[in-house]
Amino acid sequence: MSRPKTAKKLTASIATVIILAVCLCITTFALAYSMVAVDNNLFQTGEIKVNLNDGKPVIEEDEFLFEPGMTVEKDFFLENQGTWDVYYKLYLDNVEGGLADVLDVSIRNGDTVLYSGKATDLQKEQTTAANDILKLNERRELTITFHYPEEAGNSGQTQYLSFDLKADAVQTKNNPQQLFD
Repeated sequence: MSRPKTAKKLTASIATVIILAVCLCITTFALAYSMVAVDNNLFQTGEIKVNLNDGKPVIEEDEFLFEPGMTVEKDFFLENQGTWDVYYKLYLDNVEGGLADVLDVSIRNGDTVLYSGKATDLQKEQTTAANDILKLNERRELTITFHYPEEAGNSGQTQYLSFDLKADAVQTKNNPQQLFD
């Protein structure tokens, strides 16, 4: 008599576990679906990837010996290789040397100046997004200019400037404030 009761209890317990597992699967699916789909809008993920000059330096070490009044222009490119249009910003990182506060540096897209100032002013925290959008698969030819002001005289003699030119990008979709964080 005790065996049939135990078998019934075991069968009822197994059935309850199966029903609860099915309910858990259904609620998990419903929760995941509600996070992904909102009124016929699906959120898509993509890849943000930009190519800055194929990783090559814009200016080589010891390529120029700057003197007062001298201007050097170097061309480079930025290419959107991601899956969506992006906002981008260019900046100088790891800025070192006495010429960082002497040389005037500007970055241009054709005749439009994107950034301008001393090298110390063009670091990540001080720069904002460029005013234009880099479209999907677009390659933008840019120019960086280094100018040693005549009025600086020989104040930068024996000094150097070392930096890494970098680019950050964020998607344009659902980001009207151009937030990079």
